[in-house]
Amino acid sequence: MTSLSESVNLDDVNGKLCYIAGLMAKIPTLKPNKPIKVANALHVYARLFAYVRRYWPALIIAAVASMVYSGVDAWFIYFLKPLLNEGLVAKNRAFLLWAPFLVLGVFIFRGIASFLSNYNIATASRGVIMFLRQDLFAHLQRLPSRFYDHTTSGRVLSVLLYSVDQVANASADVLTTAIQAVFLIVGLIIVMFSISWKLTLLYFVILPMVLIIMRVASLRIRRLSLSIQDSIAVLSHCAEENIEGYKVVRAFEGQTYETDKFNKATRINRQREMKVVVARSLSVSAVQFITAIALAFTLYVATLDIADSLLTPGGFVAMIAAMLALLKPMKDLAFVQNKLYKGLAGAQNVFELLDETPEEDKGVKTLERAKGKIEFDQVNFTYSDDKKVLHDISFTIEPGEVVALVGRSGSGKSTLVSLLPLFYHNYFGNIRLDGVSIKDYQLKDLRRQFALVSQNVTLFHDTVLNNIAYGQFDKAQEADILAAAQASYAMEFIEKLPQGLHTLVGENGVLLSGGQRQRIAIARAILKNAPILILDEATSALDTESERYIQSALNELIKTRTTLVIAHRLSTIEHADKIIVMDDGKIVEMGTHASLLALNGHYTKLHRMQFKEAPSLDAVNAT
Repeated sequence: MTSLSESVNLDDVNGKLCYIAGLMAKIPTLKPNKPIKVANALHVYARLFAYVRRYWPALIIAAVASMVYSGVDAWFIYFLKPLLNEGLVAKNRAFLLWAPFLVLGVFIFRGIASFLSNYNIATASRGVIMFLRQDLFAHLQRLPSRFYDHTTSGRVLSVLLYSVDQVANASADVLTTAIQAVFLIVGLIIVMFSISWKLTLLYFVILPMVLIIMRVASLRIRRLSLSIQDSIAVLSHCAEENIEGYKVVRAFEGQTYETDKFNKATRINRQREMKVVVARSLSVSAVQFITAIALAFTLYVATLDIADSLLTPGGFVAMIAAMLALLKPMKDLAFVQNKLYKGLAGAQNVFELLDETPEEDKGVKTLERAKGKIEFDQVNFTYSDDKKVLHDISFTIEPGEVVALVGRSGSGKSTLVSLLPLFYHNYFGNIRLDGVSIKDYQLKDLRRQFALVSQNVTLFHDTVLNNIAYGQFDKAQEADILAAAQASYAMEFIEKLPQGLHTLVGENGVLLSGGQRQRIAIARAILKNAPILILDEATSALDTESERYIQSALNELIKTRTTLVIAHRLSTIEHADKIIVMDDGKIVEMGTHASLLALNGHYTKLHRMQFKEAPSLDAVNAT
């Protein structure tokens, strides 16, 4: 059982409270989506069709089956005419004998067509979703660090899960539903024309009004669909942030604030969803009302025709049934347009993410194993356009050297080492590895040269073994993994776990203490056996005894490697070959421990602050 101070870094949390306080009345806001223009909608649909056409055999089967399904419905409406005239009025017994079997056979045929249509629609739409999610996830692996710095994980998850699912409505579902509705309308109009072409012409009077209503509603729903996508992203962000930071929420009694923030986001989402429901329902009701007016007028005229014996009783019933049946496909077409624009809003989000520029990989040189010489030459870097983070950084590390970076928080130490594996490409100046610019190496070869142990350990919801062997699954044997765990002194607690190396560690190692997680991260770095080791506060979460063991293991590990150590505890880097002191993104001092103390400058001040004797417990009690 870990204590609260082990589970929650209270110093880090305190540093963020001022920022959080300024957001108490707000929910996370995201950059709104741009409205879909007609040309853009056509472009989005063209790109979407590239995914849909992979399933063209299934779509053809679904389309043909939908035509058959609609044709059977139209035929049955027409069949009402002979059924009434021959069966009920003329009492034709031969007709009445075979009519039930005909209806049964036709509806069995209709059921088969319905199954083929639904199954093949699902095959196509689920396939589109699968490939889109696979392409999105693969693309996320290639996006630069800058993208993740400026994009909330809620936005990414919303696109990956919700937006992609909406795309199914804009692809196969819309296509087949439209085919069903259009062919049923065509079939029913043919039936109506065959009964009375004069009465059928009355229906064409209402078509312009129906089209206008559908157009106005679609424009409204198109705009609202994009706002719904944004509200879903905000919801995802709120939920994920709360789940990940649940210890901080409870430690600082933030439950009410988080609940209010989430409730506000859900209310906004509900409001936007209800606006779509209102727009859709009003459009459908308006279409049905106009159609009902035409139907009522037709009934009146048809009644006059019957009086003049122009329509048989069967023809009259079939005509009315066809007019009533027309309401459903016309309503379906209104829904199809709504579905289409909601799906296109999701597709626009998906393709915007797919269009994010991947990180550069213009290097052509290969590198099997580096010697480890690192050179920084007048390097400048900024995360944004307003402030430089690194200023004119220049130094050289020889192969096998241990170089420590020290300085106050925010002085640029972690940023500097993050440039080495090219997590950021937009620096100025030059960084060379073994005399070659790191941008000239292929990214996979360059990053193979570095093993990183960070103070913010990332573990996956997997076994201890797989977390240690991460990235080396096809290379490492269990004996190698065991040796790495022993070298990092992780076996001390692994042996006590229920399944040993095969124990699940929970999301981000939540079932382990901070020190245990860090030892697994060190074991991972040992197993990788890279020529350059980066230790970013690698022992910060360890107790004094564990740190002593780990330090001994690291001392053996770094003998054959170039090592960069970021440390706040100066006692751990006194024997470094070179100590670089940074302040406000600049190198202010450089030398050995002894030479820097002799300078009586920044390093000396840091050293004095850290090693200044605290009052004894007895003295405190005495006061």
